[in-house]
Amino acid sequence: MMFASRDVPWRRPGRAAYALQRIRNAIRPPVTVLPASAQVLREHDVAVPMRDGVVLRVNVYRPRGSGPFPVILSVHPYGKNAVPTKTRRGWKLNVQFRIMNQSEQIQISDLTGWEAPDPVWWVAQGYAVINADERGAGTSDGTGSLFTDAEATDSYDLIQRAGAQPWSNGNVGMLGVSYLAISQYKAAALHPPSLKAICPWEGFSDIYRDFMTPGGVAEKGFSRIWQAASKRVARISTDFRLERRRRPLRDSWWDSLTPSLDEITVPMLVCASFSDANLHTVGSFRALQRVGSAERFAYLHRGPKWSTFYSAEAKAAQLAFFDRYLRESDTPTSPRVRLEVRESHDRVVEVRTENEWPLARTEWTELHLADDGRLTEAPGPAGKIEFDLRRDAAAFTFTFTGDTELTGPMNLKLWASLDGHKRGGVQDGRTPRDANLFIGVEKWSDGRCVPFEGSYGYGRDRVATGRLRMSMRELDPATTFPHQPEHAFLTQQLLAQGEIVQLDIPLSPSSTLFRAGDSLRLLVAGRYLEPLNPLFGHFPARYASSPRGRCTLHWDAEHPARLEIPVIPKAPRISK
Repeated sequence: MMFASRDVPWRRPGRAAYALQRIRNAIRPPVTVLPASAQVLREHDVAVPMRDGVVLRVNVYRPRGSGPFPVILSVHPYGKNAVPTKTRRGWKLNVQFRIMNQSEQIQISDLTGWEAPDPVWWVAQGYAVINADERGAGTSDGTGSLFTDAEATDSYDLIQRAGAQPWSNGNVGMLGVSYLAISQYKAAALHPPSLKAICPWEGFSDIYRDFMTPGGVAEKGFSRIWQAASKRVARISTDFRLERRRRPLRDSWWDSLTPSLDEITVPMLVCASFSDANLHTVGSFRALQRVGSAERFAYLHRGPKWSTFYSAEAKAAQLAFFDRYLRESDTPTSPRVRLEVRESHDRVVEVRTENEWPLARTEWTELHLADDGRLTEAPGPAGKIEFDLRRDAAAFTFTFTGDTELTGPMNLKLWASLDGHKRGGVQDGRTPRDANLFIGVEKWSDGRCVPFEGSYGYGRDRVATGRLRMSMRELDPATTFPHQPEHAFLTQQLLAQGEIVQLDIPLSPSSTLFRAGDSLRLLVAGRYLEPLNPLFGHFPARYASSPRGRCTLHWDAEHPARLEIPVIPKAPRISK
C-alpha cells in the first residue's frame, strides 16, 4: 500500500457544512438562561480596600441564614457584572458565546459572570460566592497589572477578607475558567491562610510558552484580540504585544509573570482538557505535574470548554472536591485522574479513573519516518523528503492492525535543513536561516480525517498538535520531564546553509482510541495547519508563517527521526 508523502491539510473537505453549523450556533447559541431564585441574598459592588488603599469591588451571593458558609471566590479582569440580561427578544449573552462555537448545551443563571461559577447553583449547595473585579476592571479602582505578583497580592487580600466575614466558615476556595483559573496559581503560591483549595479549570501556566509565543512562534490572532478586548473593559498597565516585540526571547520579565508552581501546596483539582491545545492544555498539564500539592487531582476531557464546565458531571466533581476541603466533610477523595477517551468529536468510548499522569503502564512506542510517506515500527533505510514551507506539508502514515488507545503526550524528533524557494524547478538562491514548523497528528478512518473538539470551539481539530521555531530549538533540561521535552527560548540559533539540525517538538496531550484499520497521519508544515477563514477555519487562532523556502527532513542511522506515541496496553475497569 502506497501512502501520500505530501498533503495540503488546510484544505480538508466538509468546510461548507461546518461553516453553516457555526453560523447557526452564532445566531442561536445553545445557551439556556434561568432567572435567579429569590433565595439568593445579593450584595453588589461591595467595597474592599486593599493594603495600599485602592478599593476593589465585589458581588456577594449567599444562602439565607447566618451560616457559616464556605466561600467560592473568582477574580475577574473582564467585569464581574457582564452577566446575561433580559431583553424583549430574549436573553442578551456575552458575545463570546456567538463567536466561539459550542457544540453542546449550556445552562446558567442570570447572575453568572463570564467564565465564572454560577452563583445560583452554588448557593443552592450551601456555598457563598464572591465575584471580584480585578484592580482596574469593572467597578474597581486603580490600574491592573495582569499575571503579576501585585495582582496576586490583591487576590491574597480578597481571600483573607472573605474568610473573615461573619457568615463565612473561614475556608475559601477559588474556581473559574481561563483567566479566572490562571490567576489562582500566583495567589495560591503566596499561601493566604484562608485559602484551603483551588480549582483552576483550564488555565495556562506560562504566558510566553503557552499563549504569546508557543514553541517560539508568535501567536497573532487570539492574543491580539484578547488584549484589545481586555483594554476596552479594564485599565491595564502592560502592552503584551509591544513587550513581545521587545522581548522575543524568554527573559526575566517573562519569567516574572510565571507562577512558581512548586510553591502551591493547597489541594488542587485542575481541569486539563485535550480540546484546548492552542491555549490552555499544555499549561494545565504542566500545573498538574509540577505543583507542590500532595493532594492534586485532574479532570480530563475533550468536550467544549464552557459546556463541560457547567455540565452536571463537572459541577458534581467540583462540589465533591470543595465539600471535602472547604466544608471539611468526610466525603471520598476525588479520583487522582478522571480520564475521558474519545474516538471522534462526539463519541466518548470510555470514562475511567487513573492514579497518575502520564499513565505508569504506558508503552512508549517509536514510529520512524520512512520513504513513501510511511511511519514504521523499526528504522528503515536512509531517506529524506522536501516540502514547500508555505504550500504543502510532509505527511507520514501508520495503520493500526488492532484496537489501540493512545493516551498521554507525544513528541517528535526531526532532523531538518532549509533551502531556497524554487520557481519552475529552479532554486532562487535565497535560503532562509529560520522557519516555523507546525506539527499535526490526525486520525483517519474509512478514508476520512476524523475531527475532534479544539480551542475556541473549533470542531475540526486534530488529535494532537505542536509547533517550533527552528532557531529556538535549545531544550531546557531544568524543566523537561521524561517523554515531554520543553524548550528554554533563551537563545536564537539561526541555521547555516545546508546545516542539518535536530528538533525535539512536544505535541499536546490527548486520549484517543484507534480501531483496527484506522490510521495515524503525521503532518509537518511551515505554516499553520488550519485555514484562516472565520467560518470554517480556526478563528481566531493565527500564527506567524515561515519565510518563502523549502524544508528537508532527513533520516538515517545518524539522524534517527521518529514520533513517540503513548500506547496503553490494557485498559483498567471503567468507573462509570
